[in-house]
Amino acid sequence: MGYLDNSIVTVDAILTKKGRELLARGDGSFKITQFALSDDEIDYTLYNPTHNLGSQFYGQAIENLPMLEAFPDETQVMKYKLTTLPRGTAKLPILDLGYTSIRLKQGASLAVTPQTLNYLGSSQTFEAGGYVATLADARVLQTYNGVGINTPEAERLNSTTTLGTNVSKTVIGTSINLTATTVNTLFGTQTTLQTTLTVIGRDSGARITIPVTIVKVNN
Repeated sequence: MGYLDNSIVTVDAILTKKGRELLARGDGSFKITQFALSDDEIDYTLYNPTHNLGSQFYGQAIENLPMLEAFPDETQVMKYKLTTLPRGTAKLPILDLGYTSIRLKQGASLAVTPQTLNYLGSSQTFEAGGYVATLADARVLQTYNGVGINTPEAERLNSTTTLGTNVSKTVIGTSINLTATTVNTLFGTQTTLQTTLTVIGRDSGARITIPVTIVKVNN
């Protein structure tokens, strides 16, 4: 969803494949219960408090920025979601995955349990809503799922398969389980596979991306 004009409220919205499926049922199962806002297109460095025409023009360059049209690719949109933090918050929440990078041998498993720092007055906490984790290339893992959140949305994402195609996969949980692929053909002549893991706090909006490397060990 995107606002196409900054002077009037014109909204461009599209449905995902799942949304179209629910709408087509015609039984009232299509209900929007949550939504999020982001400012992916905004470059705040363009704010100019020294503009020679005065304060009314400080944000003119920002207001004139082009807006993205809606498209359902979670790896390219809604990267910078707007969040509401407690009044008096002095530090933005950040995520700690316990790893700055992940390196797994074929068939090896790892559980990643994110923690949120500087959130709700606590130096370290686990978010009640859990975390959204997106793997850029789902082929590199044999299994990839989230645990700890049992909402219908989380269960749907955690059960989705990609049929070996080069696409991203998103899961939800308080902990994320990864098991490296055992398929040799993916490596070709290479000895490693590279991708990224992006984790977002569902309550705080804090975000982190780390590299993931799978090392070939089977001949």
